[in-house]
Amino acid sequence: MPMNLIHRRICSSAKWGQRVKDSLMPWALKDVSLGEDVLEIGPGFGATTRVLTSLTPRLTIVEVDPASAQRLAAEFPSVRVIEGDGASLPLDDNEFSAVTCFTMLHHVPSVSLQDRLFAQACRVLRPGGVFAGVDSRVSLRFRILHIRDTMVVVDPASLPDRLRAAGFVDVSVETVPGAFRFRAKKPARP
Repeated sequence: MPMNLIHRRICSSAKWGQRVKDSLMPWALKDVSLGEDVLEIGPGFGATTRVLTSLTPRLTIVEVDPASAQRLAAEFPSVRVIEGDGASLPLDDNEFSAVTCFTMLHHVPSVSLQDRLFAQACRVLRPGGVFAGVDSRVSLRFRILHIRDTMVVVDPASLPDRLRAAGFVDVSVETVPGAFRFRAKKPARP
């Protein structure tokens, strides 16, 4: 998940952290029941993790960047931090009540790896569990911010079919200028 210097500074800033807390996370998780065991894929600098720690009693995060995983483990001692790849989760089947990812899907380096991440999220969810998140939509500002970054933009129009192909049901995607949020469920056992 290479990020350029400007992007790293923005995502690690107090201003971004406040925006995440005040607007991004409330919108992303409105009417979502997370349950007691939540997995966050790709927390990066931890702005979303700070919010999630107050919303669930047990939080696990998976971060692909070794230095970031180490920093997150030091900052969040009550959170289970795993250095790993969302497209190949080192976790058990049916382990989590919810899986989340926020503003990170576009850093997954290919569409096929994004699809593997979706399938892994479905695998580690308990039956009836929810997969929820947010990502950005393309704009000139977004493209400029991502110069020399990994940037594989997710098309919100094709996302429902991709999530269904990964095994999810009750898929919804809502777009607003600059962003989209999604929710999907792992089928409940019959």
